[in-house]
Amino acid sequence: MSIRHALLALLDQGSCYGYQLRVEFEARTGATWPLNVGQVYTTLGRLERDGLVAPHGADAEGHLFHAVTEAGRAELRNWFETPVPRENPPRDELAIKLAMAVTVSGVDVSAVIQGQRRHSTKALQDYTRLRDQALDGDTDRREDLGWLLVLEQLIFRTEAEIRWLDNCERRLVRRRPEGASSELPPAEAPTGRRGRI
Repeated sequence: MSIRHALLALLDQGSCYGYQLRVEFEARTGATWPLNVGQVYTTLGRLERDGLVAPHGADAEGHLFHAVTEAGRAELRNWFETPVPRENPPRDELAIKLAMAVTVSGVDVSAVIQGQRRHSTKALQDYTRLRDQALDGDTDRREDLGWLLVLEQLIFRTEAEIRWLDNCERRLVRRRPEGASSELPPAEAPTGRRGRI
C-alpha cells in the first residue's frame, strides 16, 4: 500500500500535521488499514527529503505542518494516472499457507481450507453489513464514498477468496486417492522452478 501517495493526496487538499494526516487517512478508508502515527512522520520525513513536501509553519501548540510541493503534485498525478502493476504480486499469506500445507506431510489440508472458509465467510458477512450501513447513510460526501469503495473492494476480494478456496478443495478431492484421508500423500520433490505470474 502506498502510504506516501495517500499522504500526498491528503496534503494536496491543504497543509496538515502528522496526526491530522493519520486521522484523515483512517476516516477516508474507514480505518480498514490502521496507520501508525510514527509511520506517518517517517513517511513525511522521506517525502520532505525527496522534495515532495515542505514544512509549512506551526500552530500555537507546536504542531509542524507540511504542504505538498509542485514536484509532489506531479508525483501524485503520475500515481493516479499509472495502473497498479501486477508483475510482482504481493505475497498472500493464505496462498503461501496452502502451498505449504499440500507439500508438508501430516497437515489436514481440508481442515485448513474449511477453517479459512468459515473465517472468510464471516468477514464477508461483516463487510456486507458495513456496506449496507454505509448505503443507508449520506454517500454524497467524498469521504463516505471512499469508505464505500473500500468496503466493496473488500467484499469482492473476499468473494474471490471463497471461490478460490472452493477451487482448492475441488482440486484436493481430485488428487486424493479413493478412501484416503484429507491429508495428501507426501509431495514429490520439485523438478524445477516455475515461472513468475
